[in-house]
Amino acid sequence: EDEEEEDEEEGGGVRITPQLLKASTGEFALESILLLRLRGRGIAHLGCLGDCANLEWLDLSGNAIAQLGPLAALRSLAVLNLSQNRVASLEPLGSCRNLQSLNLAGNLVSSLQQLRCLTGLRRLESLRLRDPLARLANPLCATPAYRPALADMFPGLKAIDGERVTGRGSELYRLCRDLDSSLGPGAGPGTEAPRAVRPWVEASFWEPPPPRRSSIMEEAYKQFGEVLRECRELSRRADDAIAQAERALSGRPDPNSYVF
Repeated sequence: EDEEEEDEEEGGGVRITPQLLKASTGEFALESILLLRLRGRGIAHLGCLGDCANLEWLDLSGNAIAQLGPLAALRSLAVLNLSQNRVASLEPLGSCRNLQSLNLAGNLVSSLQQLRCLTGLRRLESLRLRDPLARLANPLCATPAYRPALADMFPGLKAIDGERVTGRGSELYRLCRDLDSSLGPGAGPGTEAPRAVRPWVEASFWEPPPPRRSSIMEEAYKQFGEVLRECRELSRRADDAIAQAERALSGRPDPNSYVF
């Protein structure tokens, strides 16, 4: 406990220690940790995190992390969430050869040059710098054309900021983007203010219809009722037969009562 308190005081944040990792995962060996969630723990120093050599899924969102050095040793890492931290330098992530999904929303990335160190990650498919729902972004996101530039820099990306750019769904995304551009403010000279949006269908259109019992189900219920009645009748007859047999047996004289 004293060591953890010292770690928290050092640099104004928590340092990741073997004790913290084992307490968070229940694992005795750091090499056995495959999934690790340390969201919102006040972490500022990654400490011994690099010793988790087989780590595949890591969530460090909502902390105070600025230096990523220990992450360079995580060669098996596939999913990394670093949103809402203080990261500006991404150089150590260039060694994470298996990285497929990277969330950097809410950090200090201000130029495309800071992302160039990630171009060697051939398996990277999803890169997020902005999260509008969580109101997180990077200074780079203020640049109007940063998304097309990212797509050019990382041709293997399938999703940027959570929106599909290639593969299934990408055509719909581009169509919606073009519609937004054409309907947005200043789309053309003399453009009128948009009118109130009217629903395409009635409000009750999406309500599920009342459940209906098909003729097949009706017939099945009917047959089941008939079988149940037959079973009850058979049970009643069996009870009567047993009662008759018991009465017949009770009326016979006891053989032991005869005296020779």
